[in-house]
Amino acid sequence: MGARAARPIPLSPLSDTSPAQLGLEVSGAATLAAGDLEVVWDLGSAPMGIVLLGPPGAGKGTQATRLADELGLANVSTGQILRANVAAGTPLGRSAQGFMDAGDLVPDQLVSEMVFDRLSSPDCQGGYLLDGFPRTVPQARALDGWLEGNGLPIGVALSFAVTEAELLTRLNRRAAEQHRSDDSEQTVRHRLEVFARSTRPLLDYYAARDLLVPVDAIGTTAEVTSRVMGAFAAATARAASSA
Repeated sequence: MGARAARPIPLSPLSDTSPAQLGLEVSGAATLAAGDLEVVWDLGSAPMGIVLLGPPGAGKGTQATRLADELGLANVSTGQILRANVAAGTPLGRSAQGFMDAGDLVPDQLVSEMVFDRLSSPDCQGGYLLDGFPRTVPQARALDGWLEGNGLPIGVALSFAVTEAELLTRLNRRAAEQHRSDDSEQTVRHRLEVFARSTRPLLDYYAARDLLVPVDAIGTTAEVTSRVMGAFAAATARAASSA
């Protein structure tokens, strides 16, 4: 039996970070060396928004942190912000907790305003990462509409591809280490089903706009970072040349 093809599937986790913590100004070029690969980006020429798409356990949170730290981008993670609200017992957190524990998507009205408010922060004007939003085509259209008059447009959508077997291995390990209620095997499988039904069309949406770039997310952290950085460098060069 042949090897099973990797399937991309999205969600979120990251560190909860305030604009003050993320207020890193873009200045000139940034570099990252991984093995024999060194990539150089001129960020000042084409600041943009980056959407990270991928299943729970694909490593988006790890890669988003590395990208943000290396390139001075604002890191906007809806998953961690929602979990912080749950932990604090806020009205938003109480409303979202049931959906998150069941592996369902949190309704648009609970996340869109939060994301748009975050994107209005000054640190996002030099470029930003979106991890966990949008998750549906209606959310993507609402985001594009808001960005037209309020912020930098999306320049690239990176789709993290990981096999289902690898995802389950990673998430079972994460559940044991972090005791996360949304990482049980039953919940994870449901989240993958939700992606196939609700979020897969989002990949087609960005592909139709020539913004979707697949990234092989299996390998060491450094290997995946090299692929992510290479994809971002190409998108930056394309945006600069068309400006």
